[in-house]
Amino acid sequence: QVQLVESGGGLVQPGGSLRLSCVVSGSAVIERYMGWYLQAPGKQRELVARITTAGNTNYADSVKGRFTISRDRAKNTMYLQMDSLKPEDSGVYYCSQTSTVRDYWGQGTQVTVSS
Repeated sequence: QVQLVESGGGLVQPGGSLRLSCVVSGSAVIERYMGWYLQAPGKQRELVARITTAGNTNYADSVKGRFTISRDRAKNTMYLQMDSLKPEDSGVYYCSQTSTVRDYWGQGTQVTVSS
């Protein structure tokens, strides 16, 4: 079984920065890619950023130029550096690992951007 644990969320003022982390542990799977998703209040969960096993990345248009996804394989950890945060970036951020069999999800970490 794969476990994903997010951390790094919190309250930040508009224009501020946060760095989210996602530690992956458990059984080895054939991974296709990993990603960060945002579920804003009253909205469906949406892809924020994704990184493949080859290191290729893609981002939602709303975060391009402000967020950076990365990973440290030695630490089994994925990161999301979020800069120039806006109130509309608020919500619960989930990390996910997509394997050839199924998706795995963390429990989420709350990000609130407010003055």
